[in-house]
Parts: sequence; structure tokens; C-alpha cells
Amino acid sequence: MRYMLLICGDESLVLTDEQNAEMQRDTVAWVEEMDGRGVRLHGSRLRPVGEATTVRVRDGRLTVSDGPFAETKEQMGGYDLIEAKDLDEAIEVASKHPVAAFGAIEIRPLWEQ
Repeated sequence: MRYMLLICGDESLVLTDEQNAEMQRDTVAWVEEMDGRGVRLHGSRLRPVGEATTVRVRDGRLTVSDGPFAETKEQMGGYDLIEAKDLDEAIEVASKHPVAAFGAIEIRPLWEQ
């Protein structure tokens, strides 16, 4: 089954240079492990929430606004598409992501066609 991991964190969190380097090393290691296991299909970081654009159409009228669709403390900073045998494996994969230690990883199953 395919799952989308939504990588969420607080963009206002400021890491030291050492913490940032450690996070980058840990993320590269996580990607290499999941790619090696054949679990991770694709993933990417996202640009900051300040560069988001939200589109809505209501009663045939287009509204475009700057920023995310919702005001929240945590923002989606990236995603990973994985293939796991079940939710338990998806949880195990997500729990190893470095952001899980200070942010949140939302696991969403994809509608399979």
C-alpha cells in the first residue's frame, strides 16, 4: 500500500549550525536507508510557507491568497511517498524520520486505483 508522509514542523524553530548539520546528516541517512529498503518512492522538501499560494473556487468565483490554507503552528515542510506492506510498517518508517523527534509526520494512505 502506498502512503504519503507529510513532514511537518514549526518553521520558526531556529536550529544551531551544529543542529542543522546533524539534521541534514540524519535526513540523508534516513533517505538512504529507505531508498535501500525500496520503501521510499519519492520525496522532496518544500519551499517556506511564506511562498505558498492557496486557490479556492466558490460559486464559480476564483480566490487566490498568499500563504497556506490554514493557520497552524506546524507547517508542512516536505513529503515522502512510500510503499509499505501495512500501516505498521508505515509507522515504523515515519518514526525513523529525523523530524519526528521535534515535529510531526502525518501518514496518509493513498486511494489506490
